[in-house]
Amino acid sequence: MSTVRYFAAAKQAAGTGSDEVEAGTLADALAAVRRRHDERFTTVLGRCSFVVDGDPVGGRDHATVALAPGSTVDVLPPFAGG
Repeated sequence: MSTVRYFAAAKQAAGTGSDEVEAGTLADALAAVRRRHDERFTTVLGRCSFVVDGDPVGGRDHATVALAPGSTVDVLPPFAGG
C-alpha cells in the first residue's frame, strides 16, 4: 500500500487528508483516488504537482514513476504568495 497525502485545496476537495492505495505507479495511484472522489476533486488534481518519497515528479510521465510498497505521494496544488 502507498499513502496519497493531500494539501490545501486538494485536501478540501477530497474531504480527507489522505488515502491508502494499492498501486505500482503514480498513474495507477492517481486513477485510484479519482475513482474515490468527485469531479471537483478531479479538477483540482489536474492542477496539482506531485512529490513521491520526497522526489518532485515534475514533467515525468506518471506511468513511469514507480511506487514501492510504503511510498508516500504528496499532492500539492498551486499556492499563492510565497
